Amino acid sequence: MPGETTTLLNASVGIPQAGTIHSDIARYILITIYTVAFIGGTIGAIAMSFLLVKMNTLSVTTAVIVNLVVLHCLVLLTVPFRLYYYISQKWIFGLAFCKAVSAMMHIHMYLTLLFYIITLVIRWLIFFQWKDKVEFYRKLHAVAASATVWIVALVIVLPLFSARYGMSGDYGNNTCFTFQQELKMESVKALNYVIIATVAAITCVLLGLQVFIILKVVKKLPGSVWSHQEFWAQIKSLMFISVIIICFLPYHLFRLYYIQHMKEKQLELYNDICLSITAISTLDLLSFVISGSRFFKQKIIILRDKLACC
Repeated sequence: MPGETTTLLNASVGIPQAGTIHSDIARYILITIYTVAFIGGTIGAIAMSFLLVKMNTLSVTTAVIVNLVVLHCLVLLTVPFRLYYYISQKWIFGLAFCKAVSAMMHIHMYLTLLFYIITLVIRWLIFFQWKDKVEFYRKLHAVAASATVWIVALVIVLPLFSARYGMSGDYGNNTCFTFQQELKMESVKALNYVIIATVAAITCVLLGLQVFIILKVVKKLPGSVWSHQEFWAQIKSLMFISVIIICFLPYHLFRLYYIQHMKEKQLELYNDICLSITAISTLDLLSFVISGSRFFKQKIIILRDKLACC
């Protein structure tokens, strides 16, 4: 056959195949994304740690941010192993650790989403004056609440995920993050559909309510809204939702398509890239630190004035 002859000829003279080139491009993208997430996330975690020293330790919001910093640090510890694998194209740490690293990425995504929702709900309770402040009665209560979350995540969910994940396929010890065969199980498909629908619905509700609140604030505040602290507080809330839309939603929406077209092999690469984008959420702490600085706010006001003059 002409097509087979061409393929054999290209292989014999050392011409890279289209699939190989496509795979290499995807690998470079993955390396870039995880490198950016690791560097930016580390800087953000360190910067936020210094700010946490000055915050109210009884505040529920402070407890959430502390847990978010710990969560980001845990997932960032797994990033070097991913980078090593994508650079060397060989996994040397065993299948069990591969499952744990893979599980940590998903646990990070959904715990981050949970912490965002808690933070937004607290902000909304205060905005609508249903609560003056949301605090724990004692520091011990904050520790107990945080410990409960981590016990469920690391002591229960992570071991169960690692034990059950990768059971339906035959996976080698030299490859990692290739557990797509699990999605062929009907029970796993159904669970993914429920998760995708839930995340999409939550995102729509959060965005709709936050836009409503921002419009209400803009209508209420006199003069330029850029100089009011209340407006900036709502913009920061919108940043939480922006992270969900940019980092988490694409992965879930693409997964919906991916589950239905699993026979297309190149979709595995796109799925890996969408999952890697969720790691970009570790930059949220850095963005919160920068957006909360006076220097940033002053530059925004100056930029707005310049644009108004044009």
